[in-house]
Amino acid sequence: MRKILIVGAGQSGLQLALTLREHGYDVTVMSARTPDEIRKGRVMSTQCMFHDALQHERDHDLNLWERECVRVDGLGVSIAGPDSSRVLDWFGKLDNYAQSVDQRVKMAGWLELFERKGGQLIIHGVTTADLDKLAGMYDLVVVAAGKGELVELFDRNPERSPYTSPQRALSLVYVHGLERRPEHPEYAAVRFNIIPGVGELFMIPGYTLSGNCDILFFEGIPGGPLDCWGDRPGPQEHLDRILGFMKQYLPWEYERARNVELTDDKATLAGGYTPVVRHPVGELPSGHTVLGMADVVVANDPITGQGSNNASKCAAVFLDAILERGDAPYDREWKNATFERYWDYAQHVTQWTNAMLQPPPPHVMEILGEAGANPQVARRFANGFSDPSDYQNWFLDPAKAAEYLASVRS
Repeated sequence: MRKILIVGAGQSGLQLALTLREHGYDVTVMSARTPDEIRKGRVMSTQCMFHDALQHERDHDLNLWERECVRVDGLGVSIAGPDSSRVLDWFGKLDNYAQSVDQRVKMAGWLELFERKGGQLIIHGVTTADLDKLAGMYDLVVVAAGKGELVELFDRNPERSPYTSPQRALSLVYVHGLERRPEHPEYAAVRFNIIPGVGELFMIPGYTLSGNCDILFFEGIPGGPLDCWGDRPGPQEHLDRILGFMKQYLPWEYERARNVELTDDKATLAGGYTPVVRHPVGELPSGHTVLGMADVVVANDPITGQGSNNASKCAAVFLDAILERGDAPYDREWKNATFERYWDYAQHVTQWTNAMLQPPPPHVMEILGEAGANPQVARRFANGFSDPSDYQNWFLDPAKAAEYLASVRS
């Protein structure tokens, strides 16, 4: 039986570990925290997952919270004017619902499921020196821990990484008590609010330790008013500051948020990181090589909400590649080829995400404006979150955008 070590217990690492166990692989997962420590810890992300990514979980019976979690039926876009009025507002229906399960719930549950399925779980933080000693004991080592010193094993790929610093200051809270949008009370939706020159607010229905909730997630342009979390405010001050920004810039969203409360005292998060693509093979001092996966090697800003979606799709690609390899060695050539197989998809996400970090060009503003009048355009934009490769065909290129808009207007 082939032995595989996965370092990291997030969406990608645990999905791969659990699906490999289905096929009888001898899988070890190393996690820095126990399931109980994860549940009692701080929220980790927003993790809204769309249909294509959710289907990977369903295919392997990993969708353990699908019945409890609120269904996200669509995505809406608003743009604020200089006087905090709404200059644009529309809603696009998703063909299939999305969902966001707090990673404290999912990863703790998946770790326990992994052990019940016969996987070996080791609770231990891993350094490069630790990994150097362990690598020779396994046929394949996969690094799925997107933070910490192990990431430094993988060199930045400058040809695929246009940024060298964070492009947004990030801040979020999980809350109970948010009212539905009065424009579409029958639908739960991700609301994408753009404040030109300042940043963006995402409002995401989700499921947390205490049931269904909403996530208020600000992305602030560096140096602007939303870049203000360096003082690490306490939980209530964090929430109050976010509500204050909503009242100032997005009063129509504040009106339905004025009575919200934090879901728990660990329901806040602030930070930021540099979007980067890294080379997928890391070499240890002993000469052994390891394979990086998901946000270890392709880390995008969360402005397009693709982190967990990418992680799920990367795990699915890696699973197929491992199964197809059979008994052949997982050598450097195979590791590079496996990553490129994932990059065939991930490059579209990276290109779209990086574009969204810049002020929207005229053709994008024309698309967003048309979506307010034409539900067909709004629907296509919303459903691109499930498969962002579609944006290459109409959204990212001015000539293709013009051709598409002409076709829907005719």
